[in-house]
Amino acid sequence: MRLDKFLKVSRIIKRRTVANEACDAGRVLVNGNTARASYAVKTGDIIEITLGSRNIKIRVKEINEHATKENAPLMYEDAT
Repeated sequence: MRLDKFLKVSRIIKRRTVANEACDAGRVLVNGNTARASYAVKTGDIIEITLGSRNIKIRVKEINEHATKENAPLMYEDAT
């Protein structure tokens, strides 16, 4: 699954266009490297996002094409 789609489906970022823009601006790192929106997310990847003064660091647990509001947090865990 693409990085921008994962961020949207897991509800870390509300809109896919915002996720895409964050990737293009270099504010999203995967395993310590700047990642493009087209990066293929894999289980175990560590994603770091900087949005304003907010820093988020998560580890991908599972990848689902669709997730309900209740199941979205099960796709990742806090990696700080």
